[in-house]
Order: sequence, then structure tokens, then C-alpha cells
Amino acid sequence: MRYDLIIRGGTLVTHRETYRADVAVLGDRIAKIGDLSSDEGTQEIDAEHLLVFPGLIDSQVHFREPGLTHKEDIETGTKSALLGGVTTVLEMPNTDPTTTTPKALADKVERAQGRAWCDIGFFFGATTDNAHTLSEAENLPGTPGIKMFVGSSTGSLLVGEDEGIRLVLQNGKKRVAIHSEDEARNAARKIEFAEKAAGNVRWHPTIRDAESARLATERVIRLSEETGRAVHILHISTRDELPVLADAKGRGLRVTCEVTPQHLWFCAPEDYDRLGSRIQQNPPVRSKEHRDALWFALETGLFDVFGSDHAPHTIEEKGKPYPGSPSGMPGVQTMLPVLMTYVAQGRLPVTEVARMACRNPARLYDMNDRGKVAEGFLADLTLVDARASRVVTPDILASRCGWSPWENETLTGWPVAVIKSGVLAAADGETIGTPVGGIPIFS
Repeated sequence: MRYDLIIRGGTLVTHRETYRADVAVLGDRIAKIGDLSSDEGTQEIDAEHLLVFPGLIDSQVHFREPGLTHKEDIETGTKSALLGGVTTVLEMPNTDPTTTTPKALADKVERAQGRAWCDIGFFFGATTDNAHTLSEAENLPGTPGIKMFVGSSTGSLLVGEDEGIRLVLQNGKKRVAIHSEDEARNAARKIEFAEKAAGNVRWHPTIRDAESARLATERVIRLSEETGRAVHILHISTRDELPVLADAKGRGLRVTCEVTPQHLWFCAPEDYDRLGSRIQQNPPVRSKEHRDALWFALETGLFDVFGSDHAPHTIEEKGKPYPGSPSGMPGVQTMLPVLMTYVAQGRLPVTEVARMACRNPARLYDMNDRGKVAEGFLADLTLVDARASRVVTPDILASRCGWSPWENETLTGWPVAVIKSGVLAAADGETIGTPVGGIPIFS
């Protein structure tokens, strides 16, 4: 039979195993997997010595459009994602204006048309004012559901008290993504340490301390249990939260959680001394004791998802004296190479990359046509050379901000070709043709 595309001789990576097979694509779907030596493709790719992943799904990015497009926009952000092997992103609501109304969501969906290099969905932001509308909002076209900031936000997007959190969780059925820090504690400690911390980003993990994260995560889980609502707690950064999460999972509560590549890579204080506010983010990069605990939790299966928390700012903004320097760093383009470096180091099974960056994000957010290399699934595929080593330099980065905290680091394991909806959309670090991204269907 003749197919539109055949990928020959690659090693397919699933969330359970790896195996050699050919992959045939017809239209935007995977049509057949197996020995296709007797079949032909209009286009063929030799994947000998390459890993074939499902297109990665990054379920936490901030692309800054509208309102903050000097940092990033939908086009540059999705281009960064695609070049990093990511074929679907879920974008956060803290733009200007915030994505807290149907009109604001529809505006983002419209902005993505013809400009997105990968598929993109937009979280709807929870506030105490819109909580009563969230049952309807979570089902609007273009959104995977609700994002709630229990900490690290300002204005209406901050839902920091039990009453507001409970109200949000009572309105709707889909899993709620949550930024979990205790904002009242953070604010008090910012005042307490203001004089000592002025101009010294080393104090960031002291001000936004581990107890802030533990208190908030404990509160979210308690209210999740009370309301019966599924929650997904983002960017876990402390050893203090891990027993709370393990207990919740052990009791069968509807709790899942994410870890980021940067919380597994960087640590305080030495990396703050080396990189300054480039690694300043919320929740903070913390000490080796916390990083080691995160690794142990990863190795024992506590975490469900890898997310980049791609949150770019200009290098000029990051250069402001602390605490005037904004929190957040770019990461969507480097997420896969960082994870593959952990694979090369023997610290992470390659199947865990597929489980936590492909299969689980699709499952958690009801994207039932992606996240697996399987017949009938969307032909989003990322071909990776696990042996390729490259130094991260600004010239390979597509983000508008133009920098990375991994600059000058050698990462091993890079995407060499990305198939988006059956189309070869990127190869050898360059995009091909015009943007082919769209809006996922969240069933």
C-alpha cells in the first residue's frame, strides 16, 4: 500500500516499552505500525538509530499574548515548542487581559489561527468573581479547563483563601491545575526580609520558603477531598510537600502533580551565585536537599507530568535588582533535551519521558487523540537522536526573549525531526513551511 509518509527503522518509545517498527501516516493519522517493507511512502524518513516519541505535550507554558508580547507571543512560543519536539502546549491565563472571560478565551483562540506552529489550548483562569461560571467555562472551545493561582499572582487571579478555593472547586468537573503557594506567608516574609534581601536573589527561596508550598498544597488537597474535585498541583519544588502528596495518592484522592526539569537540575545557593535572577521563578529553585528529594520522588513514581513552566522575560527585565527582577524562565524548547540528558546519565528511563511528557498530559486533559504512537492516533511524532550532544547557545533559541538558563550547558539527546498532524514541520533545528498548529479537542 502507498502512504503519505513512512518512518522506517526507528525505535518507538511508549510509556511502557521501546521496540523497533516502521510507522505509516495517512493524512493526519497514524495508519499502520509494524514491518512496512512491502509498502511505499510518498515521503519516507530513515529513522535508523533514532527514537520515535509521540509528540510531546507541555501542559504549562506562558506565551504572554496578549499584553506582554515584548517577552513572547503565540507564534514565537509555539515555534520554540515545535523546535523542542513539543507538538501540543497548554497556555496559562495570566496575560493582559487575563483569560477569565469567554471573550478573552475566544480572543486567544482567534489569535492562534494561522500563527501557531504546534497545537495550543488555553487555560481559563479562576477568580472569586467568576467562580459561579466555571462549570460552563471549562467546556468552552479551546480550553482544557481551569487554572487557579492559590499563590504567586495578583489582582483577581489570586484565589488565596479557603472560601474562594472551595467555591472554585465546587463549580465544575474537570481537573483543576493549581499553582500552590501560601501568598499571605510569602507577603509577610517579603516584608520581614526586605532589608537583607534587597539586591540579592539568593534570598528568593528563603522568602518563598518550603513551608509556604507545604501549607498551600496541604490546603488544596484538603479542599479537593472535601469537594471531590480532581486537582493537578504544578511545579512541586519541596521535600516537605512529598509526604502530603504521597498520602493523598495512597488514600485514592484525585490528586496528580507535576515536576519541572529546572527543579531537578538547578539548586541553591550555588546556581543563584552563578546565574542570578535567570533561575528566579515561583516556586523557587531550592537547596540540594530539596532537589535530591524530588529525584527520589521521581524515581519512585510519585510525579505524573513533566512541564516546562516556560515563562519568559527579557534579559533586561531579569537584570533588575532583586526583588524587582521578575520570576520565570524560558524552557519549552529545552525541556526534551534536558530530560534526554537525564536519560543519557542513566537517571531517567526513556519510557518515563513518554509517560510524563506525552501519555499522562493527554490523559489528564482529555486529549484522547494524542500522547501515544498507536494506529488511529494523531500523527504527532518527535524523532530524537539520543546520542547527539549540543551546547545550548542563544542562536538556536526561537523564544523572543532570546536566552536560556541552560546556556553553555551541553545537553545530550535532541529532536532531529518533528511531524505535526502528518506533516514534516521541523528538521535539524529549523521549521519547515508555514504554521500547521491548531486547537486541540478536549473531550
